[in-house]
Amino acid sequence: QSRRSEKGVCAGKERPRKRALHQLYYDPNIENKNLAQKWLMQAQVSPQAWQFCWVLLRPEKVPEIQYFGASALHTKISRYWGDIPAEQYDTLKTQLFSQIARFASGSKIVLTRLCVALASLALNMMPEAWPGAVSEMVRMFQEEGGEVDGRARCLALLELLTVLPEEFQTSRLPQYRKGQVRGALGREWTAVYPLLQQLLRQPDSPPLVKARVLKCLSSWVLLDVPLNESEGLVEASFTALADPELFDTAVEAIVNTISQPDSQRYVNTLLKLVPQVLQLQEQLRDAVQNGDMETSHGICRIAVSLGENHSRALLEQVEHWQSFLALVNMIMFCTGIPGHYPVNETTSSLTLTFWYTLQDDIMSFEAEKQAVYLQVYRPVYFQLVDVLLHKAQFPTDEEYASWSSDEKEQFRIYRVDISDTLMYVYEMLGAELLSNLYDKLGRLLTNTEPTTTWQHTEALLYGFQSIAETIDVNYSDVIPGLIGLIPRININNVQLADTVMFTIGALAEWLADHPVMLSSVLPLVLQALGNPDLSVSSVSTLKKICRECKYDLPPYANNIVAVSQEVLIKQIHKTSQCMWLMQALGFLLSALPVEEILRNLHSLITPYIQQLEKLAGETPNPSNKLAIIHILGLLSNLFTTLDITKQEEESGENAPPIKSVPPQTGPNPVVVVLQQVFALIQTVLSKWLNDSQVVEAVCAIFEKSVKTLLHDFAPMVSQLSAMLGQMYSTIPQASALDLTRQMVHIFASETNHFPPIKALFELVTSVTLTIFQQGSHVLCSLPDLFLSESLDVKAVFHCGKLTAVFFVQAIGGQSSRSLMDQFAEVLFCLNKHCFALLTVWLKEALRSPGFPSSRVSDEQKDTFSQQVLRERVNKRRVKDIVKEFTLVCRGLHGTEYAADY
Repeated sequence: QSRRSEKGVCAGKERPRKRALHQLYYDPNIENKNLAQKWLMQAQVSPQAWQFCWVLLRPEKVPEIQYFGASALHTKISRYWGDIPAEQYDTLKTQLFSQIARFASGSKIVLTRLCVALASLALNMMPEAWPGAVSEMVRMFQEEGGEVDGRARCLALLELLTVLPEEFQTSRLPQYRKGQVRGALGREWTAVYPLLQQLLRQPDSPPLVKARVLKCLSSWVLLDVPLNESEGLVEASFTALADPELFDTAVEAIVNTISQPDSQRYVNTLLKLVPQVLQLQEQLRDAVQNGDMETSHGICRIAVSLGENHSRALLEQVEHWQSFLALVNMIMFCTGIPGHYPVNETTSSLTLTFWYTLQDDIMSFEAEKQAVYLQVYRPVYFQLVDVLLHKAQFPTDEEYASWSSDEKEQFRIYRVDISDTLMYVYEMLGAELLSNLYDKLGRLLTNTEPTTTWQHTEALLYGFQSIAETIDVNYSDVIPGLIGLIPRININNVQLADTVMFTIGALAEWLADHPVMLSSVLPLVLQALGNPDLSVSSVSTLKKICRECKYDLPPYANNIVAVSQEVLIKQIHKTSQCMWLMQALGFLLSALPVEEILRNLHSLITPYIQQLEKLAGETPNPSNKLAIIHILGLLSNLFTTLDITKQEEESGENAPPIKSVPPQTGPNPVVVVLQQVFALIQTVLSKWLNDSQVVEAVCAIFEKSVKTLLHDFAPMVSQLSAMLGQMYSTIPQASALDLTRQMVHIFASETNHFPPIKALFELVTSVTLTIFQQGSHVLCSLPDLFLSESLDVKAVFHCGKLTAVFFVQAIGGQSSRSLMDQFAEVLFCLNKHCFALLTVWLKEALRSPGFPSSRVSDEQKDTFSQQVLRERVNKRRVKDIVKEFTLVCRGLHGTEYAADY
């Protein structure tokens, strides 16, 4: 009777689990699925799981229910090991062995979960409670008997042996236990190796068994099994590569084995592997010829993993230099594999890191040894450059047009990787590489035969661009010839035109030192500005030229401004390129006399001012908002780079006499323009004051101007302070606060400007404190308001961060000592209520050199920070810490003044 009632209770509990599992797997309603999953997760960790999991594994249950039972077992063993009494270990082990034997011929997914559960049990018991665990597993499954056939038992054992190291990698064992268990598993390799060797070499082993053996090897080598102890298995894995059914798993096994960091210690074994890899060349060539991308990819992975992981060790075996060179050439074949990446092949990209590694290893040898290796490998690297430039070539126009946008993007990234490799290779090959590229380009452009395609020319220019972008080529004797060749290029293609532009841009610094060559290339750049397809390359190149060569551009200024105006009016370029173009014009105008700057500014800006006047008169709507932000953006980008003060600095004793520019007199042109448009900007603000993006765009104009002009901005201080005060008191915004901070920082110490700055600071402080008092009470009592979509949380935290920075600056500066206690109180409150954020803010603020005073060392700043953060209860102590730090900052620590402080 009692057994029947117990069975009834189990069945009663089982029904909700069965229902939940059915919902999880079969119910189309996602909410029901989520609820079922949540309920089942809770069931798995409940104390009852020990009872129901065995019930769920019964033969009459469907695989989904059995799988849940096996998963529950694994969860209990792996996460709640402490709940299992030691006297039950052996019973649990026996039950799991029994279940695995039963499922060896059953559901594969359930078998795997049971193996993972037994693996977890073994890891928790090893080495004391279950010494020789792996040996026992092998013995148990090799014994005859039962209803399970030998093949099924063998596959179950291999599954168990495969998941064991994988479970170890993800186990939650404490660190000290991990070391013990790793050692015990390593010692058990002697029980695993002969079994795998026998199964892999046995002629009658089915392909499925061999595939599982290879997978098992891949798993065990992650435990740093010594390479010389798995030598025979690696050799057998190479043999398995000839079998198409085993190819993929054999590749994984070989790559995983030779990629283990510890394997470089076993040089003799590595030397035996080189000829085995070289023997794959015929299979590789056949695969390439037959378009078998999977096979060529796999063989390439093997060659690269051996070369990349062990180039140093193999290079040092001088007597075997020819076999290693043969391996290098095999990898070169993989780099230059026929076809266009990523459409016809995906292999060549795997090899690029190898060339970095090999170069690093060669260049790390001492000079004499390095010279010997360079004799052998410099020709190899020159060949590599040819191969890479060939791979970087675009396909035919028709073929490229058929590629998807994803394929085009992958090809773009691939070319960037090639560019990085070429730049790196330059470190080894030096100026000879540029001469080599120049000779090839010269031959190509002077070749009268029509066989030359634009792709060849583009690739060679791309090589130049890759190197010139990051390497100083100012001393190269081939650049004048290259600049002379560029106008001879028949630019009949967008990709070629783009590369011509980027190449000119990469040579901007060289052009600054050789201004006579500007006339050769500037017309090409200005012509390209009118082509929307060349927007990014032409605008960025003009910007580089205007930045680097501005003192040589006055003869071309009218033309540059005229072309730029034309393309801006025609709206050829997207917003970001329009902003770059304005920056370019700012650099250009900076080098002109003030009258010319004003004349050009007038013609350049007038159309936009007229447009802005029209927009300011309209009723606000999304369309005219975008137009207003665009115009304000153009002005702020122009004023970012228009800086006539740099003329005096850069025409000093270090500059060549030809570039000397007389110092400018009179008001700064930017200030003149800002004063003219000030009333218009106020009109725009009056209509858009509640729109943070428009306000931010207005503030950006003045912020960029202040940052560039510094004290030359002085004539605008009074007007701007009044406008900022009005803006902030009406609708406070973070961008206005940032601009106020900048104004205070630059002008507060100047007597002439102190009254308006003081009035602005008092007003901003008053408004902000009112907001804090109102808002902080609400936010503290209702923290969920931080989740409101309409609350600018970033701005709230930005205020907190600026507060922290301000008080650190005030403490370290010349503030009155009567204010120190108030500053200390603010820091104390921030520490009490925003500890995590203050930690970050203090670290950021104190990281700047010389901040808040040049008298304090980094160590003293760290001490101050730690002391403040430590005191979250004692306000008096924080005041003492602040007092101590401010004295150190002022150089008064230990003086009579300090005693009275």
